[in-house]
Amino acid sequence: MTEPSAATPANPPPPPQHWFADVLASDGRVVRLRPITPEDAEPLERFHAGLSDRTRYLRYFGPYPKMTPKDLFRTTHVDYRDRVGLVVVLGESIIAVGRYELLADRAGTRAAEVAFVVADGHQGRGLGSILLEHLAGAAAENHIDTFVAEVLAENNAMVTVFRDAGYQVRRNRDGSVLHLEFAIDPTEALLSVRDSRERASEARSVGNLLSPRAVAVIGATPSSGRVGGAVLANLLSGVFQGPVYPVNPNRSSVRGVRSYATVRDIPDEVDLAVVAVPATEIKSVLDDCMAKGVKGLVVLTAGFSETGPAGYAAERDLVDAARGHGMRVVGPSALGIANTDPAVSLNATLAPVLPGRGRVGFFCQSGPLGGAILGEAAARMLGLSTFVSAGNRADVSGNDLLQYWDTDPDTDVVLLYLETFGNPRKFSRIARRMARTKPVVVVSNGRNAMHTGPISPLERSLERDLFAQAGIVQVDTISEMFDCAMLLAYQPLPAGPRLAVIGNSAALEWLAADAALGEGLVVGEPTDLGPRADPADYLTAVAAAAHDPQVDALIVIFSPPVPISIAAYAEAIRSGAAGISKPVLTTFVAEHGMPNLLSTRGAGGIVERGSIPSYPEPERAARALARVRRYADWRTRPVSAVVRPADLDTERARELVGQWMSRVPEGDWLADLDAAQLLACYGVRVVEFREVRDAEAAIAAAEELGYPVAAKATGELWRLRPDLTGVRLDLWRPSAVGRAYDDLAELSGNEIVHIQRMATKGLGCVLRVRDDPSFGSVISFGLSGTIIDLLGDRVYRALPLTEAEAVALIEAPRAAPLLDGQTGVPGRTVGEPVDKRALAELAQRISALCDDLPEVRELAIEPVLASPQGAAILYARVRIGPEPSRFDVGPRRLS
Repeated sequence: MTEPSAATPANPPPPPQHWFADVLASDGRVVRLRPITPEDAEPLERFHAGLSDRTRYLRYFGPYPKMTPKDLFRTTHVDYRDRVGLVVVLGESIIAVGRYELLADRAGTRAAEVAFVVADGHQGRGLGSILLEHLAGAAAENHIDTFVAEVLAENNAMVTVFRDAGYQVRRNRDGSVLHLEFAIDPTEALLSVRDSRERASEARSVGNLLSPRAVAVIGATPSSGRVGGAVLANLLSGVFQGPVYPVNPNRSSVRGVRSYATVRDIPDEVDLAVVAVPATEIKSVLDDCMAKGVKGLVVLTAGFSETGPAGYAAERDLVDAARGHGMRVVGPSALGIANTDPAVSLNATLAPVLPGRGRVGFFCQSGPLGGAILGEAAARMLGLSTFVSAGNRADVSGNDLLQYWDTDPDTDVVLLYLETFGNPRKFSRIARRMARTKPVVVVSNGRNAMHTGPISPLERSLERDLFAQAGIVQVDTISEMFDCAMLLAYQPLPAGPRLAVIGNSAALEWLAADAALGEGLVVGEPTDLGPRADPADYLTAVAAAAHDPQVDALIVIFSPPVPISIAAYAEAIRSGAAGISKPVLTTFVAEHGMPNLLSTRGAGGIVERGSIPSYPEPERAARALARVRRYADWRTRPVSAVVRPADLDTERARELVGQWMSRVPEGDWLADLDAAQLLACYGVRVVEFREVRDAEAAIAAAEELGYPVAAKATGELWRLRPDLTGVRLDLWRPSAVGRAYDDLAELSGNEIVHIQRMATKGLGCVLRVRDDPSFGSVISFGLSGTIIDLLGDRVYRALPLTEAEAVALIEAPRAAPLLDGQTGVPGRTVGEPVDKRALAELAQRISALCDDLPEVRELAIEPVLASPQGAAILYARVRIGPEPSRFDVGPRRLS
């Protein structure tokens, strides 16, 4: 075995705080991972003593019944650089240990030996994989590029951890010992394995909450007018398939069910605890649940972060304590959770009405709004599979539910009401993957955790573009969310944009047609059956349109001239549309009996697919259809990959950023020459320029660059002025350059002037990247100009960009036809089409730069002159700052 090179520090430095992490094990339970410290000596000794002889033999290649004082000291005294140790703890007990140690005599590479061991009772939970991920992350920070491991060939579990991690492992065998070696640079295979494990553990974690075997209601009361009484009544009336245990120290029974003073007193196991006690009593309740081994908490209690800083601190303490003992938390201030699966029948909510069984999953944050949402879902006959109201979303989030519903065979459509985003990069990644098979409908108020004021049109536009990029069906109101959900839950997706409108009211038919046209659908002249149309007329017209190959969807309108039973008309529409794979929507304008759904029911009274949704107004039907059509179109596009250009010098760029970070004030922009140097590492080249401080230097620069040149004043007041006051163009002679320098230096009061080679004339464009508090790094594109700025014609995409997204970014602005030489007037053009491929490649290079260098907090490239010959960059700015938290790109952890 190669000798370690690192010494044991007598006084270790403080452990890196960002190495502390709560992580989900493969069984969905939370474990806490942190750096080892000298204070862990006694817990580590107990951990080692608790290992079985077999586990100690596989780890240490021999009996090793007790750690020596020397080994104990060396294991717990590390420098967090060349020697690193991590422990996984549950409560106060260590349940797994991992470490790496730098190896000597490794020419050309920095390699470290890695090893870990897991307590017998916690083996099979994926803790070895978690330790390996986080050790690799720590090693990468410390510029270690290779791990080696010595493993007994019979240690199948450990060999499997290394083999299945996604690394390219090289193996050599020396008798009974395997020598493993692998580079720890992240690869697509490694990230895929990480994401797959994250998906499985988060889905399992939510599954533990939604499918408990036993539930305790802490704070249960007989009164249905109180929180503890209402949730207990719902659990009992919902015929939950497991035992329900009321917890109330002042009663021997509640609603005829035996009560217990504390959760500890319940004789059987409890998976889920629903908490309905005052916030001041949460601490003792938490201690009881930890001692009992409860897997999850649903905290209905209010009075936490919504009350101010003290409440927020109490909320974080609650989550921290719960996670430290393996529990997840829904809430606080939650409405509750529900699962309509007959094998579970869980209604742990405060809602007076719960929709029936269906295939729609629903997540919302607002507790008070959640009850109204459930009531409307029930009224519309929209069946749910599962429901979670997360309240303050202190722990379990929409991302967790997306991971669960992505793998849930009982959920076909997902609805989200979001007030804030927790991890925007992760949300986009999960939603984009999920939307390929299951539609996701989101109503969002556009705010983030730090933004509580009004939402600007710019922020709304940004949100709309980024949701569309991920294939999300975005709506503005709860009603619109249900309008789309009814269509997605019961009807097929439209194959194209062609809509047929059928009805007996010309006015209503044209309302539908006009609304559909405004949303981008293709509509012919409506089929007007006239006010005397009978059911047979509807049957014939609907059947004809349903089987017309030139029709992709139908909106059918019925407005009786006098009060009349609509049952026969509803049946005629159902019969005419039977057996087709095209969406059919209806509007019944009647005083009485106006349906929400022309339903077909199956076993157990469950509404089946093929039922036809009905809308109060034909315009709402048209808008819902248009949104679903845009989603269907997105889903048919081929999956595109992130493609990195081959000529990127990432190592040099990181070296430059590291130098600048030490001397550029936080939040400041780089000097123009530095920005150009950084961008050049990624093949993004600003048209060559020189900074000069006198007329003679200006003339010399022009001679060096070659005529013609431009002269530009510097300083914030003179950059990108639309009147070009600070610019002199097409300078062909030394005398003109000298005069231009003198003029601009005097005008701006700044002796620094830029002399730049003249670029090929073209159409001005703008590419920018900025940090958005809700969505992370966002790139925008648009044409340059004051009018364009006033109109807000910018499009946005989240980073990193795939190849197809880079192309779509350039095509998306309303003014994009100008890039093709069009004016918008038939038969008139303004010139040749520009090289849009050069613009798309520029966007990809910027995407790669910002993804590789998180210290780049803002970037602006404007103007870019797009021409048939390419894209010439006249000016670029880069602002750097401390790297933001990017948990989504590192080892798995709960945010």
